[in-house]
Amino acid sequence: MNSLDAIDSEIVRVLQAEEMPNAELARRLGLSAPATLRRVQRLRRDGIITGVRASVNPEALGYSLHAFVLVSLARLSSDADERFRTGVRRMPYVLSAYAVSGQSDVLVELVGTNTRHLQQSLTDLSRLGAERANTMLALEEFKASAPVPPTSG
Repeated sequence: MNSLDAIDSEIVRVLQAEEMPNAELARRLGLSAPATLRRVQRLRRDGIITGVRASVNPEALGYSLHAFVLVSLARLSSDADERFRTGVRRMPYVLSAYAVSGQSDVLVELVGTNTRHLQQSLTDLSRLGAERANTMLALEEFKASAPVPPTSG
């Protein structure tokens, strides 16, 4: 685990809340632009900052279904696992996927335009090696992905 000083923690906090030019970030932190840039570059190099993305409303793009699918794989081997992982990474409607502990092997988060679209995604998961899929439809999001709180050492 990387230990962050107070300035690095503030950089992480601010950049998770909003994207901004380096000069603006430097002004907010009370640092010079070159010093701020060096810190941000180090945080990227250390793997703490991994990128900056736009937040998008799936419904505004026509995705009315948001589902979470607990998947049990038919075969548990490194080849079958890698085939499943590779296939899931190529599915454009999968937002995230996690290997999990418990009765299932994988948790998949996906979006769909309608129930036929969701059914096709479930069929695709089956073709990749899913033996069982327990699908849960999200009815309401009341807390979106939150920023990761930085730790300080």
